Amino acid sequence: MAFIDIQKLRKSYCNEADCIHALDQVDLQVEEGVFLGVMGPSGSGKSTLLSILGGLCTPTEGKVLIDGIDLYGLSSEKRADFRREYLGFVFQSFNLIPYLTAQENVMLPLAVKNLPVKQKREMANQVLERVGLEQRLSHLPAQLSGGEQERVAIARALVNSPPLILADEPTGSLDTVTSQEIMTLFAELNDDGQTILMVTHNAENRPYFDRTLMLRDGRIAEDLLRMPKVLAEAG
Repeated sequence: MAFIDIQKLRKSYCNEADCIHALDQVDLQVEEGVFLGVMGPSGSGKSTLLSILGGLCTPTEGKVLIDGIDLYGLSSEKRADFRREYLGFVFQSFNLIPYLTAQENVMLPLAVKNLPVKQKREMANQVLERVGLEQRLSHLPAQLSGGEQERVAIARALVNSPPLILADEPTGSLDTVTSQEIMTLFAELNDDGQTILMVTHNAENRPYFDRTLMLRDGRIAEDLLRMPKVLAEAG
């Protein structure tokens, strides 16, 4: 069974005169451990797909199963529990709390866990070290560069050890060099077995993906596998 299994997915926005299909009869299966990129022009359905996978936007039709769990068969309360346990979110705007340190921002997803504060700090420190910020634990977001803030956001997404990371344009506001550093970090996490689904408009990110979906008008226009490295170098 695929880790992500999307069946006949449709999301429509209707008024009295017309319906717009943000997603239209999308079928998609993604195996565990895949780094999947989702690309396409503005209005193609990328963000809608990500929102639905994140349990944030109820589809009009179809099913979304993650690890065999029917996401929209859950009550809203159970779906919130699912998000906490299964998903880590990384956003372009970082969404860091400005008056909290890097360590405190990363600890936020742990607030609902019945764990000693010392253990929560240790968990936050471990993932901050994993993303190369062990020397920035006590820094506020304003004291960090854009790339460092993105790394804090990635650490926050990882602290619960979720099976799936959903990333929405995580390099969209970064310069080229910093973007490459962040994509390399995502690739390293994927090499360690992390399943990642990333929405991006940046074609330079494509070589990092195992698989790239190209959306157009709410449908999958292309489904491309990464060329093996030996063939890519030969070509």
